Amino acid sequence: MTDGTSTQTIPPARPTEPLPTSPSVPASTPTGPRSTPTGRAQTEGEALPAPRRTRVMTVANQKGGVGKTTTTVNVAAALATAGLRVLVLDLDPQGNASTALGIPHHAEVPSVYDVLADGTPMRDVVQSCPDVPNLLCAPATIDLAGAEIELVSLVAREMRLGRALTTYLRDEEDRGERIDYVLVDCPPSLGLLTINAFVAAEEVFIPIQCEYYALEGLSQLLKNIELIKAHLNPSLHVSTILLTMYDGRTRLSAQVAEEVRRHFGEQVIRSTVPRSVRISEAPSHGQTVMTYDPTSSGALSYAAAAVEIARHGAGEGGNR
Repeated sequence: MTDGTSTQTIPPARPTEPLPTSPSVPASTPTGPRSTPTGRAQTEGEALPAPRRTRVMTVANQKGGVGKTTTTVNVAAALATAGLRVLVLDLDPQGNASTALGIPHHAEVPSVYDVLADGTPMRDVVQSCPDVPNLLCAPATIDLAGAEIELVSLVAREMRLGRALTTYLRDEEDRGERIDYVLVDCPPSLGLLTINAFVAAEEVFIPIQCEYYALEGLSQLLKNIELIKAHLNPSLHVSTILLTMYDGRTRLSAQVAEEVRRHFGEQVIRSTVPRSVRISEAPSHGQTVMTYDPTSSGALSYAAAAVEIARHGAGEGGNR
């Protein structure tokens, strides 16, 4: 096996086999923390730095059940709790991210579908999260299930989300309400919805479950990212990898974590997210674990991950 992202596969039960290397990550120069608008601090009393410009991160993994949506909403909530303005774009027709954020997303609600299919301005579909100030969400409705087919015949079908998002972010900045982070929750497949998310973003954020079956689609995901980068979005790169569902009692989790860290290096967040009943319970209450049980191990892990993401991205940003 080689390290090329475009040709290799990852057998699910071979801990000695190397994983693929990922696209390179632009170097960044961290800056110090700054005060947030709400004055809330993270970790040892330090506040999170805001990027100089909006960071758009597509949270993607072509395998389901790896904690993709859970990671999206909890990292978003952790960043917003620190005073940063965060927008979640729910591109999964199941609407699980919208549910976790307490956002209505029944069929009559204006949603991302209207943005993609009808050109509705994004500001007309964005809602505020009821539990977390500074956290916004453009919800998904069941209509998105048919969007893949409807988008096929539309002009610039791969770029519709990116153009709508660019307009929205510019309008927010003109109003003095700049968005610091956009996190896009994708469906677990490579269709036009996911392609739109990749074209709209500069960064890819990959949650990886600490089991070997979860690594099966990683080679194909990295290959697809390279294809998007080559043909549609030259600035796209994998910036962040988070190990989820970590079970410290098993050697398997430790082996997977060791292999991922060895082959992806600084792209892997040092914090890991454990298996947690509280994380699983929170969406049934229309909440993230950050508000459902902020002192739980899951909430603390996602808060630590958000700190690393913000500080790592400070090189791409700084004070507003």
